[in-house]
Amino acid sequence: MESGIFGYIQKFSKPQQVLILLLTACSFPFLYLSYQVPKEIIDKAIGGKDPGKVQFPKDIFGFEFSQLEYLYTLCALFLALVFINGGFKYFINVYRGMIGERLLRRLRYTLLERVTRFPLLHFQNVSQGEVVSMVTKETEPLGGFMGDAISMPAFQGGTAITILFFMFLQDWVLGLAAIALYPLQMYVIPKLQRQVTAMNKQRVLRVRKLSDRVGELVSGVHEVHAHDTSQFELADFAGRLGAIFNIRLQIYRKKFFIKFLNNFLDKLTPFFFYSVGGYLVIKGDLSFGSLVAILAAYKDLSAPWKELLGYYQRMEDARVRYTALTEQFRPAGMVEAELLAPLKEHPETINGTFSAANVSLEEDEGSKVVDSASFNMDVNEHVAIMGGGGSGLSELTQILARQISPTSGKVSIDGQNIEAMHESISGRHMAYIGPETYTHAGTIRDNLLYVLKHYPQRDEPDPTSAETTAWLKEANSSGNSMLNINADWIDYTQIGIENPDELTQRMLDVLPEVDMEEDVFQLGLRRIINPDENPELAEEVLKVRSAVREKLQDPGLAEFVEVFDERKFNNNASVAENILFGTPVGETFAIETLGKNAFVREILEDVGLGGKFLEMGRAMAALMVELFRDLPPGHEFFERFGFIDADDLPEFQQILNHVSNLGLEFIETEERNRLEDLPFKLIVARHHLDLIDDAMKEKILEARRLFAETISEEDEGSIAFFHDGDYNAASSIQDNILFGKVAYNKAGSASQISSLLTDVVNSMGIRPLVLVAGLDFHVGSEGKRLSVVQRQKLSIARNLLKQPQLMIVNQATAPFDAPTQSSIFETILKQFEGRGLVWVESDMEHANRFDRVLKMDHGRVEDTAPQAPTPGEPAPVEGAGQTEASKSTEQNQGLGVETDLLAAIPFFAGMDRSKLKLLAFTSERQEFSAGQILFWQGSPGSDACVIVKGTVDVNVDTEAGQKTVANPGRGDLIGELALLSDAPRTATVQAKTDVTVLSISKDVFLQLIRENSGVSANLARILAGRLVGTMRTLSGSMSLYDPETDLPKRDLFVDRVKHMALQEQRVGRSSALILINLDELAVGIRDNDTTVHSHLAAEISSRLIECVRNSDTVSRLTEGYSFGVIADGTQSASNVSIVIDRLKKSLGQSYLIEGHDLSLKGGLNYDVYPLEEKHLGEVQNLKKQAPTPNKKPRKSLNWSLTFK
Repeated sequence: MESGIFGYIQKFSKPQQVLILLLTACSFPFLYLSYQVPKEIIDKAIGGKDPGKVQFPKDIFGFEFSQLEYLYTLCALFLALVFINGGFKYFINVYRGMIGERLLRRLRYTLLERVTRFPLLHFQNVSQGEVVSMVTKETEPLGGFMGDAISMPAFQGGTAITILFFMFLQDWVLGLAAIALYPLQMYVIPKLQRQVTAMNKQRVLRVRKLSDRVGELVSGVHEVHAHDTSQFELADFAGRLGAIFNIRLQIYRKKFFIKFLNNFLDKLTPFFFYSVGGYLVIKGDLSFGSLVAILAAYKDLSAPWKELLGYYQRMEDARVRYTALTEQFRPAGMVEAELLAPLKEHPETINGTFSAANVSLEEDEGSKVVDSASFNMDVNEHVAIMGGGGSGLSELTQILARQISPTSGKVSIDGQNIEAMHESISGRHMAYIGPETYTHAGTIRDNLLYVLKHYPQRDEPDPTSAETTAWLKEANSSGNSMLNINADWIDYTQIGIENPDELTQRMLDVLPEVDMEEDVFQLGLRRIINPDENPELAEEVLKVRSAVREKLQDPGLAEFVEVFDERKFNNNASVAENILFGTPVGETFAIETLGKNAFVREILEDVGLGGKFLEMGRAMAALMVELFRDLPPGHEFFERFGFIDADDLPEFQQILNHVSNLGLEFIETEERNRLEDLPFKLIVARHHLDLIDDAMKEKILEARRLFAETISEEDEGSIAFFHDGDYNAASSIQDNILFGKVAYNKAGSASQISSLLTDVVNSMGIRPLVLVAGLDFHVGSEGKRLSVVQRQKLSIARNLLKQPQLMIVNQATAPFDAPTQSSIFETILKQFEGRGLVWVESDMEHANRFDRVLKMDHGRVEDTAPQAPTPGEPAPVEGAGQTEASKSTEQNQGLGVETDLLAAIPFFAGMDRSKLKLLAFTSERQEFSAGQILFWQGSPGSDACVIVKGTVDVNVDTEAGQKTVANPGRGDLIGELALLSDAPRTATVQAKTDVTVLSISKDVFLQLIRENSGVSANLARILAGRLVGTMRTLSGSMSLYDPETDLPKRDLFVDRVKHMALQEQRVGRSSALILINLDELAVGIRDNDTTVHSHLAAEISSRLIECVRNSDTVSRLTEGYSFGVIADGTQSASNVSIVIDRLKKSLGQSYLIEGHDLSLKGGLNYDVYPLEEKHLGEVQNLKKQAPTPNKKPRKSLNWSLTFK
């Protein structure tokens, strides 16, 4: 890219700039004439009868003109000049704009082309938002300037010179007067303007600081009230506002002084014209026409002068902006443009050795993520690469896939460096699937075929049309790609097919290979099709409807579908569908704006629902603002769960503010309509908000009847009514089959109906038609209408469709459950027999299935033989050990109660209430009958459940049979391991009574975890606590922890002493080993009185722990009352004495245990040693001693070394 903006302009628009300069030069004579002709009209045509003036009739080119004819001729000439000068300006401005837009288009295209060449690591230093802003917003001002850069100063400067030339010809004194004040303006005005600019910067900085302080006040307002500092805060704000006021006042003074000075100087020159020019006219030295012409010319002189001043300010800004912009698009390590050049021919397949030679990758601080990695493999070989966290595994994989460039070394195929290969070779013969995939906006079909769109294969139907020709011509003029986006880009030959039908079949074939066929089938059922465009499918759907209706006669299935009935309210349909009893077609009755429809509003008022809908809308808007206000724009939750778009959220916040200040009855009509739009989207069974009761349902049915009776024939075409026997063009395929809605609140309804539809559709042979419809399902922006798992499956599917020679799979199956991982692994392994496969995982059970296994450790590669899989550890039981949050059995359907339930569960601690509400809102309420299974042990887990009502049994299958390990009830969380891992269910959960649960989806929960660091930290603490508990349980079975005191037993204590003794010897620290015997307390307690002994041991343990620090260690060393303490880092005998004094004071107090008053009659019995391994014998030789009354205690402080 050219370093300067004028170099860029000259390089890419020189011929056009020359043409516009020639046109500009041609316009000046006509401009001059436009000032000369008025002078002629006044002096000669109007004043022609005066003595000494022109005599009439006047002869011009052989034609005689009377005075009036001469006047009209000059006036016509003047009018013609006006048109000519206007035409020049019009053409020059349009042509200038076209040049600017072409250069802007070229610049943006160049920047985007360079973005495709950025090294991948560069995107770690620049955000998506920055690139978008630079390409769009920051280039916009440059487009306007580039068109003006040369022609503007030429045109405006030439205009000013032409006007001055005319004025000097009339009278040189008045000409000098016209420009006399310009030097003063050029000196004074910019200086004042710079002062205003500087003060504006000060104002912006102070406003930013004020914003920060306002934010502090809002965040810390509780502290203000707690300490009575409101007046202090207000005084601070008064000072800041005063400073801003003073700055703005100075700005106003200087800004308007500049305007005053400009106006004064502009009017001062006409003063000289009137006075001096009038004197010259009176003396006869200047004609009256000349004076009028000078005044008119001077009036026009100010416009080009101001344009020139503005141009030079814009020029400096454009120079700086262009330089800063282009510097951002020159990162080191960019891919050469030649390697991305269009290539229609198919490159040769890759063969030979795929090798890495001393490949290293350094981070900015110099640490090597990949360190001199070297290996060789055949292109058609199957290789596994394994490594733990921080091993450089992912980075090496991306280097092999040409995603990032190594700092040193090279990766080559058959001796050729892949960095120097044309991208068509790696792009068409290699494939890379990473753990994070990107899904483009469009359909599933678009995303599958994306990997086959390298170069236009077939032209559009009419490539020579005038529109296409004009488009290609303009693209060439702007330096853009000449490849037509409307052509057919799909490369059939790459995958060995010949036509679109074979392509569709190939796509359908690849779906089951990645376990995505059922997903696409279900998405196909959700598709809305046009029966006129797809009559075959519409006809078959009606046949399936009849078959499904017969199946739904089964009472076990009937409860899962709520069929459309004109006499009943459908809890699983939206309020709008209930009122219309159909689906809107077009915009007249669009659900999003139904509150604005006058006819519908009238119906609601007639049945008494107008005010209630307004209040419901307010409540729903308040909920949406609370739940979604912290989510970024474009978040998938808006599309999946919201009633309000992200862009509309601030508007509804403003409406709610107006409602708070004015009341619902006084807000604007438009705001009322916006609120009334919301209730129409409500689905009672899905959005458990408790806003619609039975009485309101009856009112809605009344509105339905009134609507059907009064709707006009014209408006009937705007609704696809629910008529049995007809295909509803505005409803999904599934709704058409069921002629109703799936019951959201029935547990297992989705899976039961899905199985039913699958069986019937398969049996009737129309599954392929539904799958084809599913391929055209729109995935939304960045694929947000698909789950993370579905997006990953789609990525794998399109790479299989691509049929590369070498596939690199970098932990791509991580989001899947174990069965899916295994299935996809087997599929890819089979698909790539005879082709190359590099499989990358942190750990792998199937390493023995590969030709070779490479291991990475700290950036280095080790070549090893394949290893057999290692059997896994048993997982802890889900749901067992839950603490019941509440014993209340009161049922409440409201969102607030569900939020309270979640708030009482430790698993969700750390979430603020708005996030808990969002979690409750996005969860599904399900009902189970007593004895019904919620989920089976060993089944894959995709959700967790919070019990709203009833109790369940958690059963585990053991060798001895099924065992009930827990009975969770209301407020308990079950199945939570499914939210955090892909492990199968570790227990069967069965409803003990009728149960209602909230089902929390895994993908929703993980999304909240990723966006809430506090929740993540809390989960880490909970999981750590569970791990400690598990370890304690395991350790307890190995007798490492004392069951009565939960303290480490002697073996662990000895190990701790050994470890610390060696550590202190290395670092030169000194700690103390304290051995305490309290067996004297057991005097008078019978040996078989286990309760008293247990309580006494627990009390002693509690007192010991209170006396020591967190860094110290306490242990129970015998079955009696001998304890050990490691006083960490005491460093001196005096410090040890402080510890002993605390122990004496605490342990020497009496113990009231089960009616026994126990005390140390002779004081504390203890020994103290330096923490050295040689004193371990004192610990190991301790035994439980029989309590001896009145025995003198041993008190020894054995210091044989000097503390440092």
